[in-house]
Amino acid sequence: MSDRSTHWEHVYATKGEAEVSWFQDSPAISLEMIRAATGDHAAAIIDIGGGASRLVDALLQQGYRDVAVLDLSANALDAAKQRLGGAASMVDWIVADATTWQPAKTYEVWHDRAAFHFLTDPRDRAAYVARLRSAVAPGGHVIIATFAPDGPEKCSGLPVQRHDSASLAADLGPEFELIETRSEVHHTPWDSTQAFQFGRFRKRG
Repeated sequence: MSDRSTHWEHVYATKGEAEVSWFQDSPAISLEMIRAATGDHAAAIIDIGGGASRLVDALLQQGYRDVAVLDLSANALDAAKQRLGGAASMVDWIVADATTWQPAKTYEVWHDRAAFHFLTDPRDRAAYVARLRSAVAPGGHVIIATFAPDGPEKCSGLPVQRHDSASLAADLGPEFELIETRSEVHHTPWDSTQAFQFGRFRKRG
């Protein structure tokens, strides 16, 4: 098990869903950007670093039928499965590291609000983007949310790489066209604030 996996398994084994800073009761901006990316409820959507996030619940409730959630932590995915109950069988649950994962299919929407900003090593970011490039269909959309330049420098005890739309675009490369960027002030469960930045990109072709 990698150091990253060990860290996140411990986090989700020792903290409840609403006891982590990134918890959102309703992932409104993510949903809005996914709806803007595709109105096709049969479109394949993957949530990278989805963990115990409630985005998957909302996507299923809105009628999306081809949803995958990838996370390093089996404990996090188990928490989401238990919350969803029988509906969990409709989801493709993937325990993997996004920097080493080998995608088995392509997706119309790649969403990540949790993983990319933890990749502080340029080699890890390049490995992530290589997987993203192979997994996103031509014309598909990539939605990545990270801590903004004025956001936290650490999260869950780990250093993070903060981004704006320009640095995200530089990491993704010219194959991806920036379509939309949005800012969010996230309120943690203990009511501190964190500045996030969302970018939506379309894969050319």
